[in-house]
Amino acid sequence: MFRKIVVLLALFCAPYSLLAWGVLGHRAVARIAENHLSPTAKREVARILGRETMPLVSTWADELRNDPQFKETAPWHYVNVPTGLDYTAFAAQLKATVQPAPALPANAYAALLQMRQDLKDPKKTADEKRIALKFLIHLVGDVHQPLHLGRLEDKGGNTIQVNWRGRDTNLHSIWDGDLVEYPGFTFTEMTAAYDHPTSTQVKEWQKSDPTAWLFESYQLCSPIYASAATPPTKFDWHFYPTFGPTVEDQILKAGIRLAGMLNEVFDK
Repeated sequence: MFRKIVVLLALFCAPYSLLAWGVLGHRAVARIAENHLSPTAKREVARILGRETMPLVSTWADELRNDPQFKETAPWHYVNVPTGLDYTAFAAQLKATVQPAPALPANAYAALLQMRQDLKDPKKTADEKRIALKFLIHLVGDVHQPLHLGRLEDKGGNTIQVNWRGRDTNLHSIWDGDLVEYPGFTFTEMTAAYDHPTSTQVKEWQKSDPTAWLFESYQLCSPIYASAATPPTKFDWHFYPTFGPTVEDQILKAGIRLAGMLNEVFDK
């Protein structure tokens, strides 16, 4: 499958669809990460991506999965686990989904770990490392969108019908795009508005591991599902003050943690 992906690398270099934070959110995550890369990581990222940039490639993994040949990558964007788990049980569920190579990753967690390992592997080719980096940039963003850790029975909120400011949609779509787009920022404006973490926050967020990141998103699902628990659900402008800060925090954390992961990969 990776050989097929290599062939298509040159074909997918422009935005295609609004999925998981949308083009806007993913590009903001990538730009924030760029702002926090170490000199070594910045140099290595530029070497691997060539003429492309982190914001430009941040949606590549979504573009790729729209091709029927690469439907195997669709589960790499989310994780479904039972509700009501504590951290220990949650971590055990994630660990159980990770299979050794050559098995394909089963979900976003397994794919994230695999892409990080591929970037570290000196035996991987330049094309394989480019694939791994592009996936990694995207997947760190994905796992910070809470409903990508949502319930299996409603496909992460995709089957929960709601009304957003007079338009019929679903709960997942609101979190993928509508809440991100509501302030009216470009991704560079969003970066300028959100990228003001304290040094303590940066250290704290970067020292946590992907299991902790996913558990945070998993916990955030509870109030999100509660907001749509009584249909018909109609959301108006009041919805953004309630959940907008969560969107902002998750996009910022994703960027800071992506930078931390890349710094760890390349500085060592």
